[in-house]
Amino acid sequence: MFNWRLIISTLFILLIGCGNQAENKTVEISLKTIQCGMCSNKIADGLNKLEGVKKIDVDLEKKVGTVMYNASVVDIKAIENTIASIGYDANDTPADPKVYEKLDLCCKVPGG
Repeated sequence: MFNWRLIISTLFILLIGCGNQAENKTVEISLKTIQCGMCSNKIADGLNKLEGVKKIDVDLEKKVGTVMYNASVVDIKAIENTIASIGYDANDTPADPKVYEKLDLCCKVPGG
């Protein structure tokens, strides 16, 4: 009797754990307008405030952000819109032009 309870309890815990992991997804976002470390920090800070974002890693050289997020809480479009609201292009979502104009000079695309 004890063994069955232990087995059932263990299976229940495993199912709960697996269900939570299934909601976590990872996506790469093209950040073609980032220019410097300050840009990376602004994007990371902004996304860390977005509910459902678990982790953000910005690769300045490749101009890509890798975002791990909870798909039941936030979607890719919300992530792109958040980045755009900070002043940067995210995939095909253009930066908010009013916010872009207020970025530091080092964060603006040269000649843009």
